[in-house]
Amino acid sequence: MSLIRPPAGPNGGDAAPLPVPAAAPARHLSPGRTVAVLALVAVAALIPLLGPSAALHGTGEAAAPGTGGIALLRTVLFAAVCVPAGEWFAGRLARRVPGAPVGDAPRSWALFAAGAGFVAALGLASVVATGNLVPHRLAEIDVGGLYRSRDGALALLEVNAFAVAGLCALSRRPAGQVGPSAAVVVAEALRVHPAAEHGALAGSGLTLVHLTCAALWAGGLLHVLRTVRRWRTSGPGAACAALLGRYARVAAVLLAAITATGVWSSLRRMPAGTILHQLTATAYGRTLVAKVFLVAAVAVLALWARRRLRRADDPLGACVPARAEVVALGVVVAVSALLTALPPPIRW
Repeated sequence: MSLIRPPAGPNGGDAAPLPVPAAAPARHLSPGRTVAVLALVAVAALIPLLGPSAALHGTGEAAAPGTGGIALLRTVLFAAVCVPAGEWFAGRLARRVPGAPVGDAPRSWALFAAGAGFVAALGLASVVATGNLVPHRLAEIDVGGLYRSRDGALALLEVNAFAVAGLCALSRRPAGQVGPSAAVVVAEALRVHPAAEHGALAGSGLTLVHLTCAALWAGGLLHVLRTVRRWRTSGPGAACAALLGRYARVAAVLLAAITATGVWSSLRRMPAGTILHQLTATAYGRTLVAKVFLVAAVAVLALWARRRLRRADDPLGACVPARAEVVALGVVVAVSALLTALPPPIRW
């Protein structure tokens, strides 16, 4: 606490000094944290770049041109959707915590996410504009052709949605970027299940719920941990524990929805009579198995965090497994993006 000299009192003397809260210390990433973040980003980039060759090895399937680059772009696109969705979701949870310093929120990353998502969506649109081939010259890109196809229209929708999300992040109402992010999720759900597919509407509905819950789960946990780290110096520890507890209760519902929609979607793509064979003999099946193991690991970390949260002596000890959960969820996002770039399973 620092002291300032107030105006003179009624008898000519000084009034009692008034306390003024000291400024919060500046927060900077330590060199170790910076190196760790860069290493995690590099690992997340290697999964979509090197994953296709590993998944396709020995299957006899042929990958589409530029599968690794497309998977990397989709990883960035999915991550760009998670950030604003998580900030909106965690912000709503924080406002419901009694006695919490809601005004002391961490800095928003939505503008950076919108910029990265815009670049990724633009790259994916250029691939669609060349007939799903990787363009090598600008002359190969048929921008007008995007308006004449369903995939092209969806690609343009994603580009425009991220542009609007960036404008919303710059405005005084950043919560408006939730709408553009939802538009990207809807476009992805429609793109994955084309109109010619049997039961396309049901498939798009399952994917819509799956992607929405995944974005809230991953993005929400990231922003909750950033908020807890911020509140540790400006708010009571009980508020941090309450925020983690509120997120944990909703995350359990999100995990159940993700599991149910994921299993249902897999059974629709791979009939029960062939699923065991396709899980080991196709690139899609192998990547799906890897994703299942990763989600199981995330669930274990979530249970560990919830168990430590219930300890009365140090409930904030749950942050340790929760940070590991965020890292694992980042890997799940990269594997999910790889899954969308691989050849779909064969229906026999």
